[in-house]
Amino acid sequence: MENLLEFNLRELTKYIAPYGHKAYRAKQLLKWIYKVGQKDFNLMTDLSKSFRQELSEIAQIKTPQIHLDHLSSDGTRKWLLDVGAKNGIEAVFIPEKDRGTLCISSQVGCALECTFCSTGRQGFNRNLSSAEIIGQLWVANNLLREQQNYKSFKIEDRIITNVVMMGMGEPLTNYKQVVHALEMMLDDNVYGLSRRRVTLSTSGLIPAIDKLREDCPVSLAISLHAPNDALRNEIVPINKKYPLEALMKSCIRYIDKAPRDFVTFEYVMLNDINDSLEQAKQLVSLVKDVPCKFNLIPFNPFPNSGYTCSSRAKIESFQRLLMDAGLVATIRKTRGDDIDAACGQLAGQVQDKTKRTQRIHLA
Repeated sequence: MENLLEFNLRELTKYIAPYGHKAYRAKQLLKWIYKVGQKDFNLMTDLSKSFRQELSEIAQIKTPQIHLDHLSSDGTRKWLLDVGAKNGIEAVFIPEKDRGTLCISSQVGCALECTFCSTGRQGFNRNLSSAEIIGQLWVANNLLREQQNYKSFKIEDRIITNVVMMGMGEPLTNYKQVVHALEMMLDDNVYGLSRRRVTLSTSGLIPAIDKLREDCPVSLAISLHAPNDALRNEIVPINKKYPLEALMKSCIRYIDKAPRDFVTFEYVMLNDINDSLEQAKQLVSLVKDVPCKFNLIPFNPFPNSGYTCSSRAKIESFQRLLMDAGLVATIRKTRGDDIDAACGQLAGQVQDKTKRTQRIHLA
């Protein structure tokens, strides 16, 4: 049976056409699925009984199943979602006064092996389908609306105002499925989010960044974490293939079509690794031609990481040097660290196909 979460409006229209149904029926279906949050065809009351019966025989609305649901003391909520074969992905909702941000995953694990990331240490199993990606938003949206008294909400009310592709995985190595899901998030018939409120974070796959610029330019964040190639080669190994000078040029190209006039550089603060004032000066030189903002991220520990977080004083000194050079630099407030929901801590359940755990043990 086809999972209707795989279909955008054009694809859904094409799917139901052979059964004699017109395009407006596809719009009705999408409204029920995403605006109302209904999975039961029988409860889609403005569809004919015969159409509802037909749908129940040929299709389904299958979302990731909730395995664990954790609520942090600061209101952050993390879900472990079952995607089959003993694999689990994690999604995190971060509530703030003026927004509600959902951080979602694009893969089961990650193949890029960034040394400071818990997901990267767990290995890689597979890419997520577009239904599994958009399904995270579906699950979170409906659970949160129920939590906030669903009956009081109008269809246009939003709890989730922003989506960030910053969960498990490197989104641009799952390009086709990720872009399909992004397009659905932006579609007014689905969630209708603006491009400014959808952010994709990448470690720097330059050809895919250039392609995203043409296909679906959303807000862009770069996982930078080092001011020079020598260090970045060690902690973000993809840099060996796509070094910093070329990455900066790709960022400049991207801004031409981006919904924001800057790129965000994410920079995790690792004590005595990348946090010296000399390294801050190198960053200033590196990004001198790139309209950008810096997000300085206190390192969030996980077992056997081998790293510690820079002191608050070091982070603030680092920030001050960047700001004195005319750059915008903020220090990310750590959220959800008591439930391992903070940046870099997402691990899920990964049946590793890369044998990474074995390789790390042997090393």
